[in-house]
Amino acid sequence: MPVTAVAALALYIAGLGLAFGWRSVVQWRRTGDTGPRLDAGPPGSVGWWAKLLFVAALALGLAGPSAALAGLPPVSALDHTAVRWAGAVLAVAGVVATLAAQLHMGASWRVGVDPGERTALVTGGAFTLARNPIFTAMTATTFGLALLVPNVVSLAAAVVLLGSVQLQVRAVEEPYLLRVHGATYAAYAARVGRFLPGVGRRVDP
Repeated sequence: MPVTAVAALALYIAGLGLAFGWRSVVQWRRTGDTGPRLDAGPPGSVGWWAKLLFVAALALGLAGPSAALAGLPPVSALDHTAVRWAGAVLAVAGVVATLAAQLHMGASWRVGVDPGERTALVTGGAFTLARNPIFTAMTATTFGLALLVPNVVSLAAAVVLLGSVQLQVRAVEEPYLLRVHGATYAAYAARVGRFLPGVGRRVDP
């Protein structure tokens, strides 16, 4: 367990560093803008709750491997070598997919939403498969790490992240994109799934 916990911790830190640190540097060099839009709205708003849950998921993601190193036992039903190997593969694939999807966004890449900003709608590359491939890949990474270090803290990180992503996309980002891009986004959402190919396509009332 200590070896897998160290590996999970290293992978988690590397993934965060690449997805937020390195990607921000690339964005700044290309556009002069680092990308983050950290104002999620007033306390108690939907955007604020989505951001709070996302930050909590990040903290829990770090705490999971740390707790394993401190002696927190794994959930017995998931305490199998095959499960850990599957988790490692899923986590690594998720990190790679996150970076690829971020790069496919080009100059439109942002962390968060600025309601007064208009960026180009990205529909190519990974975005032909799903409308939110970055969130899909990040969720895969978190669930992979939860399988690699299957304790209650890591599993909680995966559940909280899933909730924050659903809230952010459905209640914050999709209304913003529909308002800014109108019929163009509506048509895109009608043919491409929300997180997975063909699943969660927009159906007009």
